Amino acid sequence: MNSDPFSLAGRTVLITGASSGLGHHFSGVLAAAGARVVLAARRMDKLHARIDELRSEGHEAACIEMDVRDGASVRNGFEQAKETFGVPDVVINNAGMEPGVFTYITLEEDDWDAVMETNLKGVWLVSREASRHWIEQGRGGNIVNIASILGFRQQKGVTPYAVSKAGVLQLTRQIALEGARYGIRCNALAPGYFLSSVSSALLESEASEAFVRSIPQRRTGEMQDYDGALLLLASESSAHMTGQSIVVDGGHLVSSL
Repeated sequence: MNSDPFSLAGRTVLITGASSGLGHHFSGVLAAAGARVVLAARRMDKLHARIDELRSEGHEAACIEMDVRDGASVRNGFEQAKETFGVPDVVINNAGMEPGVFTYITLEEDDWDAVMETNLKGVWLVSREASRHWIEQGRGGNIVNIASILGFRQQKGVTPYAVSKAGVLQLTRQIALEGARYGIRCNALAPGYFLSSVSSALLESEASEAFVRSIPQRRTGEMQDYDGALLLLASESSAHMTGQSIVVDGGHLVSSL
């Protein structure tokens, strides 16, 4: 019997947006917890490089090409995953993008659509496909959506990103409500500010020092700060949790103005 409550031994986990950033990092965290990991993204060259790293460390890993914005690509991706390790037990909806720094006034329609299709529609398409497989097999499943502190609060210049992440939080609750009868649960991890393509304009600017002082812990996040919450949600330690969002942000969300 495994005494580690956060163990993923014997589980297959599919991670979208796994070619870089949090997805790249999370693949190693989940593999180290014992999971067979399936990395999904559009950039296969980066996926193959990550797979080689994971396999060299003794982990079971595979990669699939998937464009989360396209239903046919999502279906094909799940068929590829099924042929390799079977239908995933856990899905990490991590794929996301942002168009740059624009206000709602200066933003173009195509940029709005691109963000919504990747960050929100993609979460729905992947969750729907996974759920259909689980229901067909007569078993439950586990979905972890990567949201953001910007789903709860505002920042100038990231309107579509913030709106899409607020949508992810509500979609998480909807999936939890409608999926419970099938043994499907769904929770969200909402990271605070860490250096990424979304936050770089702010965190690499002259305003960065004053901004960091507004965070109660007086620092931005590091990728490893999210590992514990990820393992909680991905593992059976959270078996009685669904429809919840865990914020990991150094206290930023509760800070006063």
